[in-house]
Amino acid sequence: MQQSSELSYVHPSSTSPWGTYLSQVDRVVPYLGHLGRWAETLKRPKRALIVDVPIEMDDGTIAHFEGFRVQHNLSRGPGKGGVRFHPDVTLEEVMALSAWMTVKCAAVNLPYGGAKGGIRVDPKKLSQNELEKMTRRYTSEIGLIIGPHSDIPAPDVNTNGQIMAWMMDTYSMNTGSTATGVVTGKPIHLGGSLGRVKATGRGVYVTGREAARRLGLPLQGARVAVQGFGNVGSVAAELFAEAGARVVAVQDHTGTLVNEGGFDMPALMAHSRRTGGIAGFGAGEQVDNEAFWDVPTDILIPAALEGQISAERARRITARLVLEGANGPTVPQADDILAERGVLVVPDVICNAGGVTVSYFEWVQDFSSFFWTEDEINQRLDRIMVGALEHIWNKADEHHIALRTATFAVACERILAARQERGLYP
Repeated sequence: MQQSSELSYVHPSSTSPWGTYLSQVDRVVPYLGHLGRWAETLKRPKRALIVDVPIEMDDGTIAHFEGFRVQHNLSRGPGKGGVRFHPDVTLEEVMALSAWMTVKCAAVNLPYGGAKGGIRVDPKKLSQNELEKMTRRYTSEIGLIIGPHSDIPAPDVNTNGQIMAWMMDTYSMNTGSTATGVVTGKPIHLGGSLGRVKATGRGVYVTGREAARRLGLPLQGARVAVQGFGNVGSVAAELFAEAGARVVAVQDHTGTLVNEGGFDMPALMAHSRRTGGIAGFGAGEQVDNEAFWDVPTDILIPAALEGQISAERARRITARLVLEGANGPTVPQADDILAERGVLVVPDVICNAGGVTVSYFEWVQDFSSFFWTEDEINQRLDRIMVGALEHIWNKADEHHIALRTATFAVACERILAARQERGLYP
């Protein structure tokens, strides 16, 4: 009996997050061989939890927020994945992000499955007191399924070390012991790891450096455009600038700036931290947001939200190399257009895996209560990222397929081999 892979509780379109993920899975099935019989496993999350998050606001009113935690696949280890606070969070988005985490962890061969969480809220509209209340209530609600050996949350969009500290404390209070390993991305003095804050951006840089070398694209003088100037985009831009590249265009939620001579990255980062965005930075021309996609560049780093590179934008991109700092920034049709145009895309599931890799280091350090230096962290990260990318590139060359399909092939082989060897219980 052939079962449909359509789930009753989500209704994805071809360009929505879950629809994009399903398309990516369909493309990899022909390369899975005998493991293909397990492919349906990849199209169904293991567990999806929807919770109500009620809190008393500062004015005495009661507000309710939608919260989610999805564990996509736990065949290779406990769930791992961030928590985002954003007004556009939906169950479908969290499902897709958890699935991409499954693939990402397997692509760099970490002993994790994929998970993700989120609350449908604009955190900028909450006071610090309200934010803490919401975080703690959400943690208590999802405490049923998270834990150091079952599912380990981390920071994502609009969450940070402070949020992780509250989550760790709440879980610890509920279980009666200090459980530093329940989350990663924590402050250093609560069992956090050196190098974690910059890890995702560093991973984007390391994979970009290797891809540019294969393309014969010198980083010295290369023009870089970055969409999203948060933790990932700003760090990647900073490292490319240090390597001699010129960051000529930057876009965030406050606008788009262009500077053909290249931005002074330390100054721009300081301005963004001080004011909450890039708007108002003097050394750059403010242009329309849509004009960002037309700026002449060699390297494009989409590091904002998913679904940003549409088919129409893919036809306008001038870069030779696209480094996906965000999760799911390129829709499938745009992927095909970029491939036809000879643009190399380093996909999110390897490009931005630096964050989860150092999260793994943090988790290991928490269990051993022995911590490494930042140099040791960066060296280990570099070695894992370069090795994983090389393995993926060999798979791409072997089958003459795009890096995204090759990454999924490497990852899905590992996931489904684990599923097959474990078998079905009961």
